[in-house]
Amino acid sequence: MTSAEVLDIASAGIWTLIIVAAPMMIVGLLVGVLIALFQALTQIQEQTLVFVPKIIAIFLTMLITLPFLGATMGGYMTRVVDLIVVGF
Repeated sequence: MTSAEVLDIASAGIWTLIIVAAPMMIVGLLVGVLIALFQALTQIQEQTLVFVPKIIAIFLTMLITLPFLGATMGGYMTRVVDLIVVGF
């Protein structure tokens, strides 16, 4: 296995990580901005108000996107296993 192949696998792994994490990160960001806007408009400065809606929104996003996330990670794992089998 050459260094170019190793870099290709690492690059694909990083892209897989970004694709898998992106839905939860985007939803967390949007919910955080909405809660911050709500807190600024109502002048409620409760710190715990941010965490519960974010956790629920991220959990629901994980449940909704779970088939996509599993397929993405499974595809990457299949590629890595195929390279291992061919390499040895």
